[in-house]
Amino acid sequence: MQLLQALVGELGSRATLKLFADADHSFHVPARTGRKDSEIMAELLDALAGWIEMTIPRAVKR
Repeated sequence: MQLLQALVGELGSRATLKLFADADHSFHVPARTGRKDSEIMAELLDALAGWIEMTIPRAVKR
């Protein structure tokens, strides 16, 4: 994880890294965490929506 974080740091504003606590590479969380996969997916979708809002300019209404 440290290598990935270092790379994202070097890329600066060209890269974004969002970590999802307790989730594995498939965004599954073990039952012992008390979290549900659906919570991770909601967090992921919120992060994605925020990234899209920040990255893609809105069309200007005329």
